[in-house]
Amino acid sequence: MPVNEKSFLELTTELQPSQVTLVAVSKTKPVSEIRELYHLGQLDFGENYVQELAEKQSQLPPDIRWHFIGHLQSNKARFIVPFVHLIHGVDSFKLLKEISKQASKISREVNCLLQVHIAEEETKFGFDEAELAFAMKEISQNGIQNIKVRGLMGMASFTDDQDKIRNEFKNLHSLFDQFSKSNSNFDILSMGMSSDYQMAIEEGSTMVRIGSLLFGERKKTN
Repeated sequence: MPVNEKSFLELTTELQPSQVTLVAVSKTKPVSEIRELYHLGQLDFGENYVQELAEKQSQLPPDIRWHFIGHLQSNKARFIVPFVHLIHGVDSFKLLKEISKQASKISREVNCLLQVHIAEEETKFGFDEAELAFAMKEISQNGIQNIKVRGLMGMASFTDDQDKIRNEFKNLHSLFDQFSKSNSNFDILSMGMSSDYQMAIEEGSTMVRIGSLLFGERKKTN
């Protein structure tokens, strides 16, 4: 299935790349479709699974900026640390330290976002506000080698309640503003997907993760 070129062109016009970064969520999509979007000018692609990301990275142009947007297990961090552009879902201080350990081995600085749990679903991962405050204090006071924490990421509740979604985005933006005052590296607030990216941008998102609008709906698995 070819990518939706019309949607891509409309999105790039709407988002104004200098203000909001579009991450094309390419999980489960073939290399051919990623290459098609790449030739239209898209450089940022997001993947959820370590093995799939590593395989695609080896087959595609080296200037693609790969974003890991899934739940990263500590024991798999070493497979993506050598090349990943940005890890979105750092959801614990333990994981942050493991990424630091692996990055230090190859003398590479890795960009990360701290994932904040802003939704009600138990299935979503992330720091709560107290854990986030602790992590930011540790980073500020003691530093963390070979890691650059660039900002925050969060996923809103899966609901039709638009007010609820907006409030969750507002809360995350508030946290971002709070911690950016003491962290000069903070410049990314990643929130918003195909169904809610416009609202996310209204509430301050600087990076959105779009999949189905570009690649079409994914097949349901039983």
